[in-house]
Amino acid sequence: MRKFVTIFTLVGLLFMVSVLTGGNAFGQDVLSGGAESSSALVKGLKTFWHYTGFYNITSGNVVMIAVGLLFIFLAIRFDYEPLLLIPIGSGIILGNIPFVEGFQIGIYEDGSVLNYLYFGVVKGIYPPLIFLGIGAMTDFSSLISNPRLMLLGAAAQIGVFGTFIGAMALGFEIHQAGAISIIGGADGPTAIFASSKLAPKLIGSIAIAAYSYMALVPVIQPPIMKLLISKKERLIKMKPPRAVSKTEKILFPLLGLLLTLFISPTALPLLGMLFFGNILKECGVTERLAETARTKMIDIVTILLGLTVGASTQASVFLTAESIKIFVLGAASFIVATAGGLLFAKIMNLFLSKKNKINPLIGAAGVSAVPDSARVVQQEGLKSDPSNHLLMHAMAPNVSGVIGSAVAAGMMLSFLM
Repeated sequence: MRKFVTIFTLVGLLFMVSVLTGGNAFGQDVLSGGAESSSALVKGLKTFWHYTGFYNITSGNVVMIAVGLLFIFLAIRFDYEPLLLIPIGSGIILGNIPFVEGFQIGIYEDGSVLNYLYFGVVKGIYPPLIFLGIGAMTDFSSLISNPRLMLLGAAAQIGVFGTFIGAMALGFEIHQAGAISIIGGADGPTAIFASSKLAPKLIGSIAIAAYSYMALVPVIQPPIMKLLISKKERLIKMKPPRAVSKTEKILFPLLGLLLTLFISPTALPLLGMLFFGNILKECGVTERLAETARTKMIDIVTILLGLTVGASTQASVFLTAESIKIFVLGAASFIVATAGGLLFAKIMNLFLSKKNKINPLIGAAGVSAVPDSARVVQQEGLKSDPSNHLLMHAMAPNVSGVIGSAVAAGMMLSFLM
């Protein structure tokens, strides 16, 4: 470093001497063109300054960058869905770095790298790949052993239809309302898929709202559980789920595929990939494919999905009255969906014998936030009784919630497209 500074200093001194030497032709040339060079330098510096983010930044950019940093903080400090919030938070920061348009940099500029990656969101490519990975890592045993718990996943979808009504009441166009409604299922990939078909301009707002509330499951759901479920009901112990045979595990995704897609064919990209992934897992002869789907592939797609969805929240596009309404609707729909599952579990107990009663807490897992809502049920159950483990029971409505939200999205698409 010292040698470099010394050489640089000597070169500078020699240059200054040559400039200031009046009898030197080179010196004369430089002096005569000094004013011109100085003017060009100032102009160049001004041009450079106008291209910097410091010159082009807006208050909206500052707000969105702060939101991105908040997402990253929540993921690291409180472990709220870090695999989602860190890519999304980083994407929000990338999407709100101010720049001059025309250089194929921004996510909405044709030909930019981010625009090419965003193609997978706009055309609904990433969500089915996410569902393939989810299918390859999901064990449907608890649902197969106690199929009536699927009703809790269906009951939680009241949040979807409640959100649709709310969006219409707030003045959203019917196709936009249909896209927004899927937030009520607490299913990010499904919400993105539906909005890519029904309301592409709202993808950023809908996706951020859906993933935000998915990440905040441990914060939102416990107060609702405490409000609606009594201490006595929390202490209910459920019978251990029966053992499920390998044949049942193989038949379930095949039958589920046929049944759900005949009911809602427009959900084929999502449910088709979900059950295909589960077939890879359970058949026993494609373990390598299943391992790839549930690890490397889903990780790569999650990175691309989170980053591009985050980057799509440019302040000029995202900070609108519509976005605020979507976030309000998202919060309300998540509360309604959780309450719907809890209350339906209480209603089911009215028709069940004492030995077959279910702990109503598991109704909260009917939303599609897998497996976070099931973990919250487990934690709340242990707070009331340290020996009452509800995780396996909660996984049944939890995975049925995934299926239910995809069917609900398919129904919306069937009616509105």
